[in-house]
Amino acid sequence: MPAPQTTISPYALSTTQALAQIASRETGLDAADAQQRLQEYGLNQLPMRAERSAWKRFIAQFHNVLIYVLFASACASLLLGHLVDAGVILAVIVVNGIVGFVQEGKAEQALRAIMSMSKIRCNVIRANSNLSIDSTQLVPGDIIF
Repeated sequence: MPAPQTTISPYALSTTQALAQIASRETGLDAADAQQRLQEYGLNQLPMRAERSAWKRFIAQFHNVLIYVLFASACASLLLGHLVDAGVILAVIVVNGIVGFVQEGKAEQALRAIMSMSKIRCNVIRANSNLSIDSTQLVPGDIIF
């Protein structure tokens, strides 16, 4: 029966052991290693969520319990012959949907603008030089300081 393997967390390793485990060295990665790892692992960023179409964003404004209650009230008013009341309630539902759609669109646009302005830079050691690089260019084996 083979002996169970124990793994040591990286923080518990010595510097040389941790560097050996990630195939790096104290002078940092050279440009070729960094480029090869960037191609292998890709950019250091979270995947962006796919944007919903405008149509789906508009329809989502009506997917709410309170909207359902208002719609039921409009139907009840219609069945009781109160056409003006039903029309007012339906108008409130539509106006609420339009306002919510516009506000959500503006919020998403503002978020995109903020995301594009916030480029995070980090300091790494590569080829025995201290460099400031875009955080998306970090690769496994980089020494961050």
